[in-house]
Amino acid sequence: MSGTRNSLNSQTSTWRNWAGNVTARPVREVTPASPQELADAVRSAAEDNLTVKAVGTGHSFTALAATEGVLIRPDLLTGIREIDRTSMTVTVEAGTPLKRLNAALAREGLSLTNMGDIMEQTVAGATSTGTHGTGRDSASIAAQIKALELVTADGSLLHCSEKENPEVFAAARIGLGALGVVSAITLAVEPVFLLTAREEPMSFDKVTAEFDALVAENEHFEFYWFPHTGNCNTKRNNRSAGPAAPAGAVSGWIEDELLSNGVFQVACSVGRAFPAAIPAIAKVSSRALSARSYTDIPYKVFTSPRRVRFVEMEYALPREALVTALRELKAMVERSPLRVSFPVEVRTAPADDITLSTASGRDSAYIAVHMYRGTPYQSYFTAAERIMTAHGGRPHWGKVHTRDAAYLGEAYPRFGEFTALRDRLDPQRIFQNPYLRRVLGD
Repeated sequence: MSGTRNSLNSQTSTWRNWAGNVTARPVREVTPASPQELADAVRSAAEDNLTVKAVGTGHSFTALAATEGVLIRPDLLTGIREIDRTSMTVTVEAGTPLKRLNAALAREGLSLTNMGDIMEQTVAGATSTGTHGTGRDSASIAAQIKALELVTADGSLLHCSEKENPEVFAAARIGLGALGVVSAITLAVEPVFLLTAREEPMSFDKVTAEFDALVAENEHFEFYWFPHTGNCNTKRNNRSAGPAAPAGAVSGWIEDELLSNGVFQVACSVGRAFPAAIPAIAKVSSRALSARSYTDIPYKVFTSPRRVRFVEMEYALPREALVTALRELKAMVERSPLRVSFPVEVRTAPADDITLSTASGRDSAYIAVHMYRGTPYQSYFTAAERIMTAHGGRPHWGKVHTRDAAYLGEAYPRFGEFTALRDRLDPQRIFQNPYLRRVLGD
């Protein structure tokens, strides 16, 4: 069993997530180097009556991965197993960081169709929590999964796809770590292509008035609204015949590093110390970014560095409810004493067929609210959540929210399908933790 207990010396260490708002002290940590070692670790934990949770890079803001039992670190479960150019798929080990996958695929002349705006997460961590970007026709990373390999509670290695164990496949693509530990994922890929990004400031009133048209006219549309202002920054990504025209080294650094990270970090720090200054700072920040356009391979357009740490809540709403809910959020901020230094992010996704996907069965729009790390966020998030739930919102599984199984059972028509599968695959609740108990029930 040496391969499954090779981190016993770190058993007293504390695990923290990226934002620092979740900590856990597991009994032991395990870093398996193969699916078999992973299966051994699960069986060993069950024998010791310990629960098991796998962690990625800790980019979830919820306690989804926290455990006082056995913590699985996937650091050695990395790399591409196979690229199949006939089926146009890539099979990748679960612990592979998205940034390494994206770079490796690009070297092979391949790309994912769509992705989120950061790529620090592991493949399994991103898909298991429903990480998504924005897309009129193309959905979350999990919706691009063609097959996956799962270690279940009895230590079995379960393969699933549309043809093999399809009922597991329907749920495990966004499995919340409740059905087992993912060991490998097969994703659809396509020949690498070029995207032209067009970033442009736009007023809140214009964006909301033209939202439906902006979504319909662009393959990938998103925008940020700066609270305490009527200003937004929009981004439209569309496929391009080229030629490639990357953001200039200097202008790109000014936009992505200085304004979006460096100056923004300072502005957030000042706002945390002097909340009354935040509205004035927001007006300056929202005007600092100028219009620009650039063309590059997908991951260099979809993703951006995120060095300013924050806490986030995000809800998926029926797409037709987006504009009303966002206007209600703006009105709430304006009439409240809240001081919000972070912009609100809005994205879209088409309906998919994944049991607990936030876009399951309905075209969706996402509203994400953020607060700078170390700033009290509860009042803002509580008020925002009240608006989101009034519109039938579904919380992102990896972001702060207060919903429980009673609410989620109503929000997801297939909720019972997921919990029944969990009863079958994990009757002893080897993969249970307090967060899953709250959102899925016992």
